[in-house]
Amino acid sequence: MKELALKYGCNPNQKPARIFMQDGELPITVLNGRPGYINFLDAFNSWQLVKELKDACKMPAAASFKHVSPAGAAIGLPLSDVLKKIYFVDDIQLPLSPIACAYARARGADRMSSYGDFIALSDVCDEVTALLIKREVSDGVIAPGYTPEALEILKEKRKGTYNVIQIDPDYVPESIERKHVFGITFEQLRNDVNLSDDCLFENIPTDNKNMTEEAKRDLKIALITLKYTQSNSVCYVKDGQAIGIGAGQQSRIHCTRLAGNKADIWWLRQHPKVLNLPWIDKIRRADRDNTIDVYISEDHDDVLAEGVWQNFFTEKPSVLTMEEKKEWISKNTQVSLGSDAFFPFGDNIERAHKSGVQFIAQAGGSVRDDNVIETCNKYGITMAFIGIRLFHH
Repeated sequence: MKELALKYGCNPNQKPARIFMQDGELPITVLNGRPGYINFLDAFNSWQLVKELKDACKMPAAASFKHVSPAGAAIGLPLSDVLKKIYFVDDIQLPLSPIACAYARARGADRMSSYGDFIALSDVCDEVTALLIKREVSDGVIAPGYTPEALEILKEKRKGTYNVIQIDPDYVPESIERKHVFGITFEQLRNDVNLSDDCLFENIPTDNKNMTEEAKRDLKIALITLKYTQSNSVCYVKDGQAIGIGAGQQSRIHCTRLAGNKADIWWLRQHPKVLNLPWIDKIRRADRDNTIDVYISEDHDDVLAEGVWQNFFTEKPSVLTMEEKKEWISKNTQVSLGSDAFFPFGDNIERAHKSGVQFIAQAGGSVRDDNVIETCNKYGITMAFIGIRLFHH
């Protein structure tokens, strides 16, 4: 198949629309559903991300994409009991495979942003992963294959219209890529930079030069995730998964704050008060996720007011106070942070420190590198200058 007609482009008025190959065959097969223009943009970007993550970390990987940027990305490390609970997979009877763990982590990191996502899996989708996917609001999935059991489960989703795409894992695109903007063709070499080598982290200008193997792994995850995130972008990673991604911000400090706030929310969801919220029976997953997000925020009264809390809880929870939140966030440590370009000011490091960042990888090359290094030294942070910019547009 050389081309595939689409219902429409980014918006319903943008017709006709299609994907096609100038030479050769499309490397995908649509096994179910009718993916659209944005679905394929998410599918192809997310597939590249998980393929690189698996190559770099030698573990299955998954990503959750929304509007051509990742909401979550992870490798398939086992889940602790706490993570199973905050990702709402503790009720699954089947053992969680590595690819299922990767998906649970990618989907669970930022559940608000992942609502209605497109999923990428580096490995064959198995039955337990399909069961996890089936109960989430999602537009589709791309993977190199599906077990018969998994495919049957996914075909039942969304009344039989769920988008299931199989991609040839051996497909290698041309080295030159092109796109059209305003009738003008842009052409460039594909960003094929290798981010899997430990030598990336050899240039460490900070006083603290300790770089653990876990930190190197997490920084690779951050950098590979950023490679497919709309710029400006930064990514906080801990224990093999992205916990806060900031995308498409014009100011880098705003990006660092946005991603840091997401990382804080991920950590706050593990607070005992949140873990023990007294949910009513059969609350919808989306309502539960939104309620947690509001409960953690300064707008907690929106879900705790009299006449409102009864819609979500069997009894009224106590407020998670600002003091309690600050104390809990201070316990988050060993977080890694990647940036798609240099940090221009030390204020980015100040904000990162508040979310437990101990390791940083960034391009370097700012006229204020000295200020950034000085701020890292202030907090004992290890920072590597990788000399690579990762803008993505």
